[in-house]
Amino acid sequence: MTIAGQETIPFNRTYMSENELGYLAQALRQGSTCGDGPFTRRAGRLLAKLTGAEHVLLTTSCTHALEMSAFLLDLRPGDEVIMPSFTFVSTANAYALRGAVPVFVDCRPDTLNVDERLIEAAITDRTQAVVIVHYAGVACEMETITEICDRYGLALVEDNAHGLGGSYRGRPLGSFGRMAAQSFHSTKNVQCGEGGALLVNDADLVTRAEIIREKGTDRSRFFRGQVDKYRWVDIGSSYLPSDVLAAQLTSQLESFDGIQALRHAVWHAYHERLADWAAENGVSQPVLPEGCAHPAHLYYLLLPDLRNRQAFVAHLAERGVQATFHYQPLHTAPAGTRYGRTAPGGCPVTEQVADRLVRLPLFAGLDEAGVTRVAEAVLTYEVR
Repeated sequence: MTIAGQETIPFNRTYMSENELGYLAQALRQGSTCGDGPFTRRAGRLLAKLTGAEHVLLTTSCTHALEMSAFLLDLRPGDEVIMPSFTFVSTANAYALRGAVPVFVDCRPDTLNVDERLIEAAITDRTQAVVIVHYAGVACEMETITEICDRYGLALVEDNAHGLGGSYRGRPLGSFGRMAAQSFHSTKNVQCGEGGALLVNDADLVTRAEIIREKGTDRSRFFRGQVDKYRWVDIGSSYLPSDVLAAQLTSQLESFDGIQALRHAVWHAYHERLADWAAENGVSQPVLPEGCAHPAHLYYLLLPDLRNRQAFVAHLAERGVQATFHYQPLHTAPAGTRYGRTAPGGCPVTEQVADRLVRLPLFAGLDEAGVTRVAEAVLTYEVR
């Protein structure tokens, strides 16, 4: 689509890394394209180096990594899992599929992460785990959250779909929970179209995690020569991605620093160029607490209200810039009211944030001219 002779700037465009096509061809030529091949292992090592995780299992999606975590927690019908309402549906679906009850907690008005001050009031004698989401790759308040989980004996799981490359007080996101789920969907900083990973930070879970990923069999141990045949030994599903996808992911992970530099340049340009306009129009920009390093996953603005948010998105579209909103509250969604419950006090911040938030285009291939076009389109909007 073109606007006045100019291509529309899309919200996202996938970035092709240097060795991507060569690795894909190599994976196709190697004679076997199924999972757990050379590129699967190679990508796993690269991801372990980035996150500090000792055990990395590539999966077909972040959703499937979360589903694996629900298996590994041995959740039973009626067990409760605390999580933010302001997140993607997969965060809740993974645990509802096991019969557990998602308990939705409100988000903070600054970082939009789960409000750690509200977690304790949501705990009951049925609570088994706390699942956190590092929104936009900005860390949750991990010191408080880990202390609560330790004190109540609750498992901590990180939905780290946004957070690869982010850190909290120098420690990589994805290294705090017993498990962490990563996403390599095409909208993420590093992607292979569809893909994910489960980071396992508890050595006691590794063997069973491999079994669950391999349809409930000990196939991985068989191929390592640890058993003479593989059998059905547990419940599980088919969560292992093709080595072709892993080949693409390997190239992306090898290019991680370069991709990040490009994304950070866009993020910082928006943040600086829009600061005065945002202050004059009552628009909130992203907040980065002290001790948090973010991976420039997304750049958002909080307009004063829904009417301005809708008008602002239309204003940008008229100028050839594709912007979009984000999560809708899970606690008020049809499935959220059916399968979950809302923590005491409700989620009023989540509800108003969902109405106000707009995400601007941010991808590694967005050049200076594109950033300027986006910024100029934003700067011509006046809040009404």
